[in-house]
Amino acid sequence: MNDAIKPGPETPSQAGLPELSVVVPTFNERDNVTVLYRRLEATLSGISWEVVFVDDNSPDGTWEVVRGLARKDSRVRCIRRIGRRGLSGACIEGILASSGPYAAVIDADLQHDETQLPKMVALLRSGEAELVVGSRYVEGGSADSFNKQRAGASQLATEVARRALKVEVADPMSGFFMIRRDRFEQLAPQLSTQGFKILLDIIATAQGKLRAVEIPYTFGSRQHGESKLDSMVALDFLGLVLAKLTHDVVSLRFLLFAMVGGTGLVVHLATLFIALEIFKEPFAEAQAAGALVAMTSNFILNNFLTYRDQRLKGFAILRGLLLFYLVCGVGLLANVGVAFAVFDQEPIWWLAGLAGALMGVVWNYAMSGLFVWRRR
Repeated sequence: MNDAIKPGPETPSQAGLPELSVVVPTFNERDNVTVLYRRLEATLSGISWEVVFVDDNSPDGTWEVVRGLARKDSRVRCIRRIGRRGLSGACIEGILASSGPYAAVIDADLQHDETQLPKMVALLRSGEAELVVGSRYVEGGSADSFNKQRAGASQLATEVARRALKVEVADPMSGFFMIRRDRFEQLAPQLSTQGFKILLDIIATAQGKLRAVEIPYTFGSRQHGESKLDSMVALDFLGLVLAKLTHDVVSLRFLLFAMVGGTGLVVHLATLFIALEIFKEPFAEAQAAGALVAMTSNFILNNFLTYRDQRLKGFAILRGLLLFYLVCGVGLLANVGVAFAVFDQEPIWWLAGLAGALMGVVWNYAMSGLFVWRRR
């Protein structure tokens, strides 16, 4: 009975469905979205298409401009995200909300070459590829608009990704690509919603089972708006690489949380040294000061990096900090308790210390997600 009424797979010719869905993550891009829309309209004149702008509640009202375009053209859609940020998460939500069998990701900053989209569609349509990457690093491609610092960082990250994750694509850091939506949906549950390198995540998660073709394009200069990258992107990238090396046994967010905890250890020891050697404080007071400063620095870094998509603002920062102190205080007790229990069974100091530290970071991570940075 159910089989008889189950609808068959839709094709682009049915119900006016688009063949191509262009997903555009945006943040403070109000000056660019109309220009990009006009360019897509000119470039895709022979293809049935839609464009899905995924806006992270831009303060400049980018989403209002997109809504204005949507009222005039039903091919334009807007997803306004409130309370979460991040390019990867925006791309995942946009592709999963799209209608076409092919989904492209392109930035709103006008640095990608939208004229390559018809060629990408043709490669997917023919079955030659399941993923088409706009590449700056194959013959005919260019990233001359990069300054020396960004060019060096991009090439280093590319080399790390290719060697560590055995990625064969020349430009796995590209933000310009097109993929069959059915293949993306198979991979989506394993992708991280954090960070900025969604293509690298897709390729690494597919583990060589995704037919990829690269086509060259020239990376342009930013026209308006602001870069979606920030000063923490290098740590974010490293976390993604480590998560994929462990085959996602541990999440990117947990790795970032643990890495921030490592910086907290350095802060703790530095504060302890200053309190003991410069201010001549007793050890107990110096240790307490070190713990308090370390917890505060961990909270700040986690708020701006690990939980950037759920970043606390305003009064919520103070409330979150107090809860973080409480969570870490209990975590310290768990750390010591496990360490003593292990040491009683096997008196090896480093093993006991490692077990206690692991228990502490797992507790702090779990409870922070539940109480400090919980989704509302």
